[in-house]
Amino acid sequence: MTGRLRRDPRAERAARQVGLGARPRFDLAQPPGGRSPGGGVSGIGPSGRIRRDPRAEQARLLVPGGDRPRLVRGGTGGTGTARVSAPAPAQVIRVDDPACLVVAIPDLPDGRLDRLDRQVLGAARVLADAASGAVVMLGGAAHPDLVQEAAQAGADRLAMVDTALPGQAVLDPEYRAAVVCAALAALSPRHVLFPDSDDGADLARRVAAHTGQGLMTGVEVLTARQAIRPCRAGRREQISAPPALMTLAPDRVAPYAGAVREARLLPGGVDPVPVLPVPGRIRASAPRAADPATMKLAEAPFVVAAGNGVTDFGLFRAVVADLHATPGASRVVCDAGLMPRAAQVGASGTVLDAVCYLAFGIAGAPQHLQGLGRVEHVVAVNTDLHAAMVARAGLSVIADAQRVMPAIRDALAAEGG
Repeated sequence: MTGRLRRDPRAERAARQVGLGARPRFDLAQPPGGRSPGGGVSGIGPSGRIRRDPRAEQARLLVPGGDRPRLVRGGTGGTGTARVSAPAPAQVIRVDDPACLVVAIPDLPDGRLDRLDRQVLGAARVLADAASGAVVMLGGAAHPDLVQEAAQAGADRLAMVDTALPGQAVLDPEYRAAVVCAALAALSPRHVLFPDSDDGADLARRVAAHTGQGLMTGVEVLTARQAIRPCRAGRREQISAPPALMTLAPDRVAPYAGAVREARLLPGGVDPVPVLPVPGRIRASAPRAADPATMKLAEAPFVVAAGNGVTDFGLFRAVVADLHATPGASRVVCDAGLMPRAAQVGASGTVLDAVCYLAFGIAGAPQHLQGLGRVEHVVAVNTDLHAAMVARAGLSVIADAQRVMPAIRDALAAEGG
């Protein structure tokens, strides 16, 4: 605002009017705004509203940096002072007396929820909300952040049971299934949902064989009243009421996106859970992580890509190795021969299905953004605040990639690699 009072034409007209005859007469020598030549205020004053200054407003909206002037037109910026209110505390939903229980048994790779695990909890949330019930997440070894992740994913209770053989590093599928069956017997749930993955589907079939209950695999549509899955090589559909045991196909049910749930940890996991000392006949070694440097882009969980903003590719490869990630690149970099064609990310390259994608100096062409596919977390390092990759990213660093990469290496070295 300029601080100048805004003109009021009606007040000026009334101040210049002379006499009260049939025809209005005006004294044009009277200065506008109802002010006398000496500077005093006469008769009717101005409206009292402050006059706008468009140039000053535009200067406040101008974002520094870049070759082209860019404005951030957010709300009423430049026309007044916005009210800043304290953030409201997050609402936590509690279910103290549920009518029934719906159990979700996620895979928990690395002790954390992946995308399919969140979808399983979202499907369990649909069934529990329709019956005024609660969702119980049944899992084993947990990550320190698992409770918070489960609360955001829609779990009302957490039942942590140890499904590994005592004192042994190998996995026993039969022992795990027996422990899960004992936990389900203690909980008496109405529905049990598994992810339709290699481990989840195997566990579901073993639980169905132990309990004698029917199992509906590969559910693609799930509501409170019906479950639908393809059958007969996908030419037909099986439609029924939601059964007791189900496996959920990937990317068919949306994850829970509501308010944070309580995720109350049940004391002692599930009580009672009998310990079965007799191991099963099948042993499986713990999964071994693949080498990220030689992993295919379509299967890599963590991809770090270089764009036109990267000039030192020796430093880039060192950062990728320090982060234990799979290297990727934009089409411009691959066309220049700086990275192999197999590393190209985009519609004409590889469509990713990664958990995290870190982009150094990539503006984000539409073809490149199509290659991000179902990436959960995108981190962008770019000097342009308004780049398309920055808009797509959940976390952005507005800086030169050549300065950020050494900082990342120094931070990793300070933490012991």
